[in-house]
Amino acid sequence: MDALEKRTIAKVSRRLIPFLIVCYFVAYLDRVNVGFAALTMNKALGLSSTAFGLGAGVFFLAYFVFEVPSNLLLERFGARKWIARIMFTWGVMSGMMAFIPQIATATGTGTTTVFYVIRVLLGIAEAGFFPGIIFYLTLWFPSIHRARIIAMFMAAIPLSSVIGAPVSGMLLNLDGAVGLAGWQWLFIIEAVPALLLSVAVFLYLTDGPAGAHWLAADERGWLIERLAAERRQREAAKHFGVLEALGNTRVLLLSVVYFGIVAANYGLSFFLPQIVRDFGLSFTATGFVTAIPFVIGTLGMIYWGRRSDRIRERKEHLALAVLIAGGGIAASTLLVDPTGKMIALAIAGFGIFAALPVFWTLPTAFLSGAAAAGGIAVINSIGNLAGFAGPYVVGSIKDSTGSYTVGLLIVAGVAFLAMLIALSLQHDTALEHPPEA
Repeated sequence: MDALEKRTIAKVSRRLIPFLIVCYFVAYLDRVNVGFAALTMNKALGLSSTAFGLGAGVFFLAYFVFEVPSNLLLERFGARKWIARIMFTWGVMSGMMAFIPQIATATGTGTTTVFYVIRVLLGIAEAGFFPGIIFYLTLWFPSIHRARIIAMFMAAIPLSSVIGAPVSGMLLNLDGAVGLAGWQWLFIIEAVPALLLSVAVFLYLTDGPAGAHWLAADERGWLIERLAAERRQREAAKHFGVLEALGNTRVLLLSVVYFGIVAANYGLSFFLPQIVRDFGLSFTATGFVTAIPFVIGTLGMIYWGRRSDRIRERKEHLALAVLIAGGGIAASTLLVDPTGKMIALAIAGFGIFAALPVFWTLPTAFLSGAAAAGGIAVINSIGNLAGFAGPYVVGSIKDSTGSYTVGLLIVAGVAFLAMLIALSLQHDTALEHPPEA
């Protein structure tokens, strides 16, 4: 890496990554804080484990429907305006979760139905945010830097649980303040940052390098040319139109792999607080113990992404991480002792989060432009259907059997299938290197 490249990448990273980490931290926290709210919300609203799993997961059905249109609109109108719009609307919907009883009373609708409807609206509001950011990063970072950069950005996922789990646990202790339950305060307080950040996004982000006046002229020129050269190289190998990318076999196989990773992720995220609570811990202690697999996941994500970039290898890194994820989840079902169970789940956390940054280097290596926006959205939307299927299956089986074991074993089996498909994928590493390299 020459001095100009090093200086440019460092400046872009400092400008964008910390801010995007904060944005995704808030997005992910608003998506999964329902898992903590469930510790008291389910009883207050009369939700069974099946109903909770369905409501937690129905978010992803709406996400699936609106993901591709949202990402194509982002590519058309620019990241700054579209991401700001997404953050504002999801902040509003997340805050509305606090008022489910009041909305149910005012409309004469059951609380379970209101729970489902607001989760659907939250899915519609947030659709396009994550794939939009992944696409946005391809506009700023050459391929060879992406696993590391995506790892830094996606570290917001486990960090949202590392920090958010203890905070959410403590917020539940606000029960009765100003006549609201602790779970209601949780949704209200954790929705505010999204509303504030929507304004910050509009004022702070730059749509692409051409408008980056905070870069020196030589830095801006180098980055524009480097990214253009990579795009020309990809399109010379195979140019994908938007519709062609949406139906491409490799895109669909990547979607299945991502389904397996997401199933493991949300199988852990949505039900871990309830699993840990069954150890007999207080709300606050549950928050801190729940954070452990996500601490390990944060370290694994950053280490594995850097290692993949350094060695310049993707498929085996991805497959091994997914294998570790599935193995850790499966092992946790065989262990009764809380310490052993948490060690297994921490291992699973390492695998789940280590897989994510490596995975997203694969589609961005052969798709570009609007095809990249559409293809990334397809992969993310299909993959996130696991966010519906996983919680619903685990919740319904828990109601039927009284145990999380069978549901978690199914999630582990899906992860193992994803590992096998990952090993079968085609990946041309030459497309990740600039022509002059």
